[in-house]
Amino acid sequence: MVNSEAKTPRERYRAQVRTEIKQRAWEQIATAGASALSLNAIAKQMGMSGPALYRYFSGRDELITELVRDAYRSLADTFRAASEAGAGMAALAHALRGWALQDPQRYFLIYGTPVPGYHAPDDTTAISSEIMATLLDACAAQPLDGPATPFDAHIEDHRDWAADHPAPPAVLHRALTFWTRLHGVLSLELAGQFTGMGFDPAQLFTAELDDLVGTPAT
Repeated sequence: MVNSEAKTPRERYRAQVRTEIKQRAWEQIATAGASALSLNAIAKQMGMSGPALYRYFSGRDELITELVRDAYRSLADTFRAASEAGAGMAALAHALRGWALQDPQRYFLIYGTPVPGYHAPDDTTAISSEIMATLLDACAAQPLDGPATPFDAHIEDHRDWAADHPAPPAVLHRALTFWTRLHGVLSLELAGQFTGMGFDPAQLFTAELDDLVGTPAT
């Protein structure tokens, strides 16, 4: 990677403009959702012409891809830092929730409803695989109990999502259960579905986590 000191003034200016464009894009997404993202509207906010902005991003899809990469990279880095600090399944779960609550729109961009007409490039999947690999490592460190299930046998033949991770089927099953149940609670919480129901979503998240890991998630 070229450091900022080695960049020319033109390169530094270009990087600054791209950063501002992405910031404006996040503001739009927070207001109207990713499907309503408009480069022309961003250009107007920045006092630029539409064609001028297209010198920095070739179109809506390239801009969304940059935002998706940034979001996945942020969560991958959060998980890596937690793992390096010795985090197990419970600590990773709380890291996920903290990351999601910090910026719900960033969460929904990668884990919410797909943006109509947008298809993410393969390299974004590679970054998401880093996140899953960290989770698989944590799940593998937890002792296994109970007999094999029919889904264990099924997942052994459908493990492409785990890339080349050597986890046995029971660990893959545990990771998927962990991932889907916690995302289910998080998605409902961030969408405001628990508003007015009179309970603390954090307590529900912790109860689900206790059930998943088999011990209090303190």
